[in-house]
Amino acid sequence: MKGFLLNVLVIGLFFGGLRANGMPVKKICTAYRVSDTKAPRIDGKLNDPAWQKVPFQDTFVQINPIENMAPTEKTRFKILYDNRNLYVAVMAYDSDPAKIERRLSRRDDVEKSDMLAVELDSYFDRRTAFVFGVNAAGVKYDLIISEDGDRQDKSWDPVWQVKTSLNDSGWVAEMRIPFSQIRFANKAEQTWGFQITRHIFRKQEDDMWQYIPKDAAGMVSYFGLLKGIKGIKMPMHVEILPYAVTNLHTYPAQQGDPFASGRDVEFNAGLDGKIGITSDLTADFTINPDFGQVEADPSQVNLSAYETFFEEKRPFFIEGKNIFQFPLAMGDGDMAQEKIFYSRRIGRRPHYYPSADDGFEADYIDMPEQARILGAAKISGKTQKGWSVGILNALTNREYAQLEFEGRKSKAEVEPLTNYFVARLQKDFNKGNTSVGGIFTATDRKIDKDYLEFLARSAYTGGLDFRHQWDNKTYFLSLKLFGSYVRGSARALQRIQESSAHYFQRPDAGYLHYDSTRTRLTGNGGTFNIGRVGNGRWRFAVGGLWRSPGLELNDLGFLRSADQIMSYIWVGYRINNPVGIFKRVSINSNVWQMTDYGGDRLNVGGNINGGATLMNYWGFYLGINRQQHGFSKSLLRGGPLARTTGNWNIWFHGFTDQRKDNQLGLSVNVHLDDDRISKSYNVSLGWSSKLSTRLNLSVRPFYNYTIENLQYVTTESVNGSDRYIFGRILRHTFGSVVRLNYSPSPVLSVQYYGQPFIATGQYDHFKRITNPRAYGSGRYQEFTPGQIHYDQDNSTYEIDENGDGQTDYSFGLPDFNIKEFRSNLVLRWEYRPGSTLFLVWTQNRSGFENNGRFRMGADFKNLFDQTEADNVFLVKLNYWFSM
Repeated sequence: MKGFLLNVLVIGLFFGGLRANGMPVKKICTAYRVSDTKAPRIDGKLNDPAWQKVPFQDTFVQINPIENMAPTEKTRFKILYDNRNLYVAVMAYDSDPAKIERRLSRRDDVEKSDMLAVELDSYFDRRTAFVFGVNAAGVKYDLIISEDGDRQDKSWDPVWQVKTSLNDSGWVAEMRIPFSQIRFANKAEQTWGFQITRHIFRKQEDDMWQYIPKDAAGMVSYFGLLKGIKGIKMPMHVEILPYAVTNLHTYPAQQGDPFASGRDVEFNAGLDGKIGITSDLTADFTINPDFGQVEADPSQVNLSAYETFFEEKRPFFIEGKNIFQFPLAMGDGDMAQEKIFYSRRIGRRPHYYPSADDGFEADYIDMPEQARILGAAKISGKTQKGWSVGILNALTNREYAQLEFEGRKSKAEVEPLTNYFVARLQKDFNKGNTSVGGIFTATDRKIDKDYLEFLARSAYTGGLDFRHQWDNKTYFLSLKLFGSYVRGSARALQRIQESSAHYFQRPDAGYLHYDSTRTRLTGNGGTFNIGRVGNGRWRFAVGGLWRSPGLELNDLGFLRSADQIMSYIWVGYRINNPVGIFKRVSINSNVWQMTDYGGDRLNVGGNINGGATLMNYWGFYLGINRQQHGFSKSLLRGGPLARTTGNWNIWFHGFTDQRKDNQLGLSVNVHLDDDRISKSYNVSLGWSSKLSTRLNLSVRPFYNYTIENLQYVTTESVNGSDRYIFGRILRHTFGSVVRLNYSPSPVLSVQYYGQPFIATGQYDHFKRITNPRAYGSGRYQEFTPGQIHYDQDNSTYEIDENGDGQTDYSFGLPDFNIKEFRSNLVLRWEYRPGSTLFLVWTQNRSGFENNGRFRMGADFKNLFDQTEADNVFLVKLNYWFSM
């Protein structure tokens, strides 16, 4: 704590004298009214009489590559409106129109093109913006910016119109943006934040109407102003999107298995909808949603004690997710993934698998893949008084596994009926410079079966957050407090206490108060951060977090580990304009320390990292990280704390000119432990190619080679004493991600995703932990040839620990060779605005062998020659109605 306070004092003294840059003068543009009958036709030509009657507005400024300079090409725009729509016309002049990059692609995938965007802060909260963009080929992109630029939600897909055209002077974009697709206050005259940005691909040039410095501590708060819109009202906004889907599932038939005939056909239907409750609040709902067109999660092999985090990909939960965000920590990495609301919990795989211990006899079992979402609804938006509102409720079905035993069929409940609820509120003050908010989540399960009592009946979490910025948003102070309450049977609470997030049963942690009769558990946590985030080359942040041992978020949130107290300090330096051979440069330094509530230091470390883009548009990022020895709560999987070895980690990523048709990237990561045994090497290559204006291909192969001296294998009990068994593992992981995108038009696209994946692990040098807090090899005793014997017939290692010729305990062969192939081919046709046809083919292959041999060529050959395909052919049609 003394060191943390000293860091705060030193940084405060050092940076207190750095003054922020002043905010640029805000420009003002005007929208002109046009009658509904004389509104322009959206054809990209700008020859309608309505356009001829209003003046162009311009005076853009260059942001990249040279800040606050005159653009190399001129840009002008006009704005009209009627009772229902905003119309924007942009003329993007170009001295060489033949070089305008016009790539066809799927919606929102427009980065490698000439493009422009209209950004509207219609809430006028100086924190939120609706973005409507298009590239020169007419492909739309749209997103919501929140937290003054800190967050972007690209999943937002409003229904609007845009057309582009090419002429001798450059290219034209003509937009019609319905007022029903944005949110604004109910006022006689509107004043909105406004911005237009343009990107010239071949020059990597960015131009803005309203100048925003590169080092600005915000984005939306710097927008110019749009005035002149009078007498409009939010139309009654109702959108209905019914869908129908049918799929054919083919897979390897299993002889005798009544649930695996090799062919299943299903038909399903559902409904999505959106209702405008007020001018600034919207209700979204879904009944029996289908996510069959969503890309599969990537293959992974996780040998750690902790759960793998997967990104949300389902449209209902992605859209508007920014308003529900409540992350527990700043920055990147594993801790940044931890949050109070993790939507992947809703509709997850069932928790229970039928067991003979619970009276279920079965020769064959058919398990549901996930808990079906019966329905979900959410209300979200921001009121004219500055209240951000997010309320979500979802109900998942009671799920059953089908069982067959000696010709008789039965069923077993594997997931109870569950209700999930989330409420998020946040209030802005002081022109968006100050915000106060809160979040509450609830998970309630209807448990009727004794064997499901291992699940908590109820789990509630809550949090409060405060953020204040000053001196043109240069400096910030943030504070978060959160807590949890879980209720259930003693069995459920025992399971939570023994989980990897808590490990209350650790024999050396009396302060954790493990109680096998407990039926309730509470916990708390918080974060504190203060720093400088813009308006100058220097940046810094100092902060800390704490999570009490009883903090439990994993019913509706994501938390790897509680029982932590951490402090950190970060300093960064940015050069945003060209200097010598560099276009831009960044350098960062971090130090941190973490302890548990018992006072043991878990880790302490630091790193230096940075990156640069060169004048030829090549670039790189690199860094070096040092972690000192510490202690691990998870190494022994619930056993005592075990000392960890100090290590070095070095990484590098380089990339070629992003303007070229062919682009390359290389990433290298080297991890070296102080024990001079454990090491890891990761190499990833990336290649993307523009094969034509319609066709793009990217390939990203990756390879990992790892030796880990202490890889957990199992825990065995001998005469009431635990034996923690470890081995040295040699791991190889190889795979590749292939993406092919073909877009014959802005509304029709074909996307292919494929990932072959091979992971092997071969164990030797088996040992048991004897003194977990010792350094180096003093922590363990390796089994001698006389103590360990491998029974090849049963694939089992037998341990004669005391050398008396009798087996004291045994464990199975842990070696593995996993082969997987996941692919997804999706045709997406937006046959009318808001209405889409999906044709999907998904294929999966998988194989497993209990050997750790890595033979890349043979393994790939076996993946396709010796494994059978699991195919899903899906047709999904939805139709958008607006009232």
